Amino acid sequence: MGIIIKTEEQIELIRESCRRLAIVHKELEEFIKPGISTRDIDIKGDKLIRQLEGIPNFLHYQGYPASICVSVNDEVVHGIPNKRRILQEGDIVSLDAGMIYKGYHSDAARTHAVGQVSKEARQLMDATKESFFAGIKMAKAGNHLFDISNAIAAYIKPYGYGIVRDLVGHGVGTCLHEDPQIPNFAQLRRGPKLRPGMTLAIEPMINMGRSDVEWLDDDWTVVTEDGSLSAHYENTILITEGEPEILTLY
Repeated sequence: MGIIIKTEEQIELIRESCRRLAIVHKELEEFIKPGISTRDIDIKGDKLIRQLEGIPNFLHYQGYPASICVSVNDEVVHGIPNKRRILQEGDIVSLDAGMIYKGYHSDAARTHAVGQVSKEARQLMDATKESFFAGIKMAKAGNHLFDISNAIAAYIKPYGYGIVRDLVGHGVGTCLHEDPQIPNFAQLRRGPKLRPGMTLAIEPMINMGRSDVEWLDDDWTVVTEDGSLSAHYENTILITEGEPEILTLY
């Protein structure tokens, strides 16, 4: 397919899709507490997306059975909501959600603390989020795609965490997943040049332990191989003539 440079009209629709998704994430953040089920989160998220005139883009995507990916503790991504999976004090929970608004996709993820979490869990969550912001300092026209990847990896390296290699960021627009793929780990080459009008979903997935992951028998849920905690932080961004625009921030 190649990398699609969006028109001004397309950018406005993606921007609006992202603005609405940011509201969904903010509402879900306030909903998180011990005692609710991961299915409760999915029901709430689905309702919010539809109230905002969107369509949940994860629901039935390649067979995924829910609107919100809810991943707890050692689950990296694509956790399937379940009414029997109850959040406990001290858990961390990653919510990955997206919507289609007037034919245009948005995509964002956040990891939240459930009540009070350990100092180690908080550090993992904070470092994952900050690695995203380190990466987008490089997301400027004239730089190259893998300058973003290398900046994320450089930020994480001092912590000794594992950067997930089996899953990467991606372009986003009329499809949920467009070219290019965007690794979060260091690359030898620089990759394609960044140009204004690119819309990208940048999403560090960071494990407290090793980088290795495995898929559970449901063929969706990705977990850390060593059972360590994992955090996820993602925004859809726009490459501009100047500083990048983060479209899914509340």
